Amino acid sequence: MTNTLALLTCLLVTAAVLYYVFALPGELYLGPKKTRLAYLRERKDVVYENLRDLNFEFKAGKFSDSDYQEMKAALENEAAAILAEIARLEETAIAGPASSERKGTRA
Repeated sequence: MTNTLALLTCLLVTAAVLYYVFALPGELYLGPKKTRLAYLRERKDVVYENLRDLNFEFKAGKFSDSDYQEMKAALENEAAAILAEIARLEETAIAGPASSERKGTRA
């Protein structure tokens, strides 16, 4: 009788723990939806921070000059590509409403 009661208690506790861990709430808040522009701005900040860290670590003597120049060039190229895409997306966002207004006046 005692073994059965202990086994039943263990099974109930296990079931409760599994339900608590794996049960999903009725609604999930996933946060605000990110646009491509918001993602690129965040990525730009990360690349700039990486450039600052690289510069600090080079001055601390952690990298040789050739390694530093190679990594710096790669990060600068990535930053340039990000900035170009940000500019293109911002230009498209600004030109988008104006072009649709022009289309509406022609019709």
